[in-house]
Amino acid sequence: MELTITGSANKLSVSDEVFGREFSQDLVHQVVVAYRNAGRAGTKAQKTRAEVNGTTKKSKKQKGGGARHGALTAPIFVGGGVTFAAKPRSFAQKVNRKQYRAAMAAILSELNRQGRLKVVESFDVDASRTKGLIEKLAGLNLGKRPLIVTEDASEHLFLSARNLPYVQVRDVQGLDPVALVGADSVLITADAVKKVEEWLA
Repeated sequence: MELTITGSANKLSVSDEVFGREFSQDLVHQVVVAYRNAGRAGTKAQKTRAEVNGTTKKSKKQKGGGARHGALTAPIFVGGGVTFAAKPRSFAQKVNRKQYRAAMAAILSELNRQGRLKVVESFDVDASRTKGLIEKLAGLNLGKRPLIVTEDASEHLFLSARNLPYVQVRDVQGLDPVALVGADSVLITADAVKKVEEWLA
């Protein structure tokens, strides 16, 4: 298949396996959830009644004082332990390489079908100025949350987009499913398309 290059009469020939793949919602959902879970710290920790700092001595005599209680470290008391205390854990989910690449190809294919994937010959800015990047994006109709993907994003481009909260810049190596799914549209250079195709084919 061929992709139209914005601002040029030329067309870019690409693989149907990468940019014409059928969309699988279940696969994409699984990969996106796994990617987000891999970024979770999993460091939440609470103390059980055995770990709370306090005496385990019986708080009062067994009879004659109303309810019968033992140590004040029990979960029913203020300052006591937690009944089912959270402990550090890993939220990582196993996703093999074939699944991950298939999901990435499915997302790119769906973006292409919806007209949200725009290919340009090249994209960069001359200086680290946010205003310059805004002016360059203004005529491309990319929506509020554009994702810019280049083969090797320059420092000027990264710094220019840093103050724009909904504009993301990625090189091919840093491309991830969450960034693709969350973008209104994806602006990608022709060189980056070829590099992505080599990666996912």
